[in-house]
Order: sequence, then structure tokens, then C-alpha cells
Amino acid sequence: MTEADLAGIVGVDAKTVSRWVSPGRMPHPRHRHAVAAALEVDVDNIWPEAVRSTVKTGYDREIVSVYPHRSFIPRTLWRDLIAHAGHDLVLAGYTSYFLWLDLPGLQNTLRRRAEAGARVRFLVGDPDSAITTDRERIEGVPLTVSTRIQVTLDQLGKLRDLAPRVQGRFSDRHIALSVFRFDNDMLVCTHLEDQMGHDSPTWHLRRRQDGGLWDRYAAHVEHLWDIGRDVWPSEETQQRGLAS
Repeated sequence: MTEADLAGIVGVDAKTVSRWVSPGRMPHPRHRHAVAAALEVDVDNIWPEAVRSTVKTGYDREIVSVYPHRSFIPRTLWRDLIAHAGHDLVLAGYTSYFLWLDLPGLQNTLRRRAEAGARVRFLVGDPDSAITTDRERIEGVPLTVSTRIQVTLDQLGKLRDLAPRVQGRFSDRHIALSVFRFDNDMLVCTHLEDQMGHDSPTWHLRRRQDGGLWDRYAAHVEHLWDIGRDVWPSEETQQRGLAS
């Protein structure tokens, strides 16, 4: 059955069905049951998350999925989360280098998000920090951490030319924890000491309550953002620096 066929049976447009197929997207309950009936399968087999979120009552109900390696996350999930973030999009990876390689057209997608009113922020590692230098020693690979950061900075510079609303700050305090926020969804990558970023165990969280996992990681990122150093200092900030 094609997406168009299913859309006709359920009574929605094909683009809506296409969004349902993407990981992390779930239709309204009435549509879930209509789809299950059309496909002659149990609704729980298609959207087990709907059952989990209904049954769970504790803090773990915010856990959508868990991946033993960041590289196991489907690219379609990255694209879907970024493309549908309408308010707050925070990419707080130490280098975020992989995003530009794995997601063709990312720059245009982020530009459209910014133009649509979303706040787009990058928190990247400080290439001049001793922590960055030490991490390069631990990894011992030709493509160094500072080089990977510079790739992101180059891409951000081009993005800023198109979308001046995009913001960026440096920090060296998230070397072991990357947080990527897309409105109420979040991917949290916990880095293992001697391994590369793509091997990081990752949680997909969705905010469902106050004071849960999502809120704690969001507060962590906001704190780092508040104390971070601007990638593009304002003229006023530069003058204060010269004066001091």
C-alpha cells in the first residue's frame, strides 16, 4: 500500500502520512486506529510508544528510545526533528561536525527554521581551551577536535550570512555530554571516555512533566549558554573587551 493509498483510506493528505512514517512522529489516536484497521494489524505493533506513554507514570515515561551508539540514530529522525522544530532548536555538541556530513541540506533547513521564527543556537567546544587540547591527545586521530569545530564554525559563518538570527557560543564544559534540543524533543549523547562521539550512548527524550529528565538536561544547556563566550561578539562586547 502506498502512502497515497493509505491517505485516501484514512482521510488525510499524503504529506501527513509521510510524516507518520518518519520516526518520532505519531498521529492522533483516531488516525492511529484507522491506519491499523486499514493495514489489518494491531495499533500497538505500529506505535508501541503510544502504549508505553499511557502505561508509564514515572520519570522514565519521557524516554522515547535508547540507542547504544549515536550512529544508530536514523538520519530520518534527525531530519524530522530539525525540520519540525518551530520554537527552540539547540545544537549543543562539542563539534557537531557529523551533522554537516550526515544531513545534506542542513544549512538550508536551519535557515528556514530561523526565518520561520525558531530560535536556532549552536553551543560548540572552545577550540582554544586546554580541555580541547587534552581531548585531542586522548583521541589521537588526524581529524582533530579543533579541526572538527572549525568545520562547524565555517558552516555557521555561511549560515549567519543567510540567517543573521542564528546564534553561537563557545563552551568547554560539555566535552562529555552533547544535548540536541528540538522544541520538546531532545537527543542526549553521553560520551564514553576514550571513544569517539559516534559511539556515544544516546537517549531520545520527550518532555512530559515538570522536573523530569528533559527539564534537567534543558537547564544544563541553558546554564552553559548563559556562561558561554559569543562566537560572534557584538560591537559593544568587543569595545568592553578592549577597554578592560
